[in-house]
Amino acid sequence: MPEPLQTALALAADGVPVLPLRAGKAPFGNCHRCANNACGGRPNMKSAGPCRCPGVCHAWAAATTDPAVLTSPPWTAAWRRAVTVAYHPGAAGLIVVDLDNVAAVDWARETLPATRVVETTRGEHWIYRGAMSSHNAVRPGVDIKSTMSYARWLGPGTGTMTALPDIVRTLAVKEPTAVRPAAVTVPAMARGGECPHRTPAYLDRGIAMAEQRITAASTAVHATVYRTFLAVLSTHGRCGCLTEAHTTRLFSAAQAKGESARHCTDAWTNALTTLGLSHV
Repeated sequence: MPEPLQTALALAADGVPVLPLRAGKAPFGNCHRCANNACGGRPNMKSAGPCRCPGVCHAWAAATTDPAVLTSPPWTAAWRRAVTVAYHPGAAGLIVVDLDNVAAVDWARETLPATRVVETTRGEHWIYRGAMSSHNAVRPGVDIKSTMSYARWLGPGTGTMTALPDIVRTLAVKEPTAVRPAAVTVPAMARGGECPHRTPAYLDRGIAMAEQRITAASTAVHATVYRTFLAVLSTHGRCGCLTEAHTTRLFSAAQAKGESARHCTDAWTNALTTLGLSHV
């Protein structure tokens, strides 16, 4: 019995749907009957679709825990050519945060809660309990693999697996490139035109402290960003001192923690509304 098949059967017995990968870490191609989705296909389905091909077709959708399928003739032929085993994380109730380089690993260690870690050839897989849609390039060197995707099996890893943190879901809705916030309208000079902040350094310290508060957040990032925006606006929003440069600094700090530009704009708008500044 080929070693990849032995590994696959052991994983399947633990409820992990598996499939073989050929050279180049790629799944086996569809058979001639299923080429170009002539069979109806399964690439956009969360489970087995109309195709009943007994072969190793449709990449992640072929993953199975059925030992009878895994040891059937079409599959054993594939296992003899396989170089490694892959699994469908979402179907196993897992999420793989694929960190593809050293910089991505460093970011994860500073930002994400600890969980089970598996070393890869170029980086690490951080594995959490849960399931969500898969997304590529949510930030430089970071992919999310869960439903409708596959990940290589590289061993059990080390550490205790933990539940999916909110920040990983946030990454999935983050725009691939940072978007500068739109110009924010703040009230004109208050208190008879006299700025209560005395010197520009006072405001700059306040913005720096706000950036630090956002950067230090390890959980509840959404709430931290909103509360920080609220605090900045409650102190500096009524005198006309805030500029686009200040809001850009705040938005950039939030986006570095995984917030999308849309979420930043929503949080800022909500803070303005809460303080009664949105229509001033």
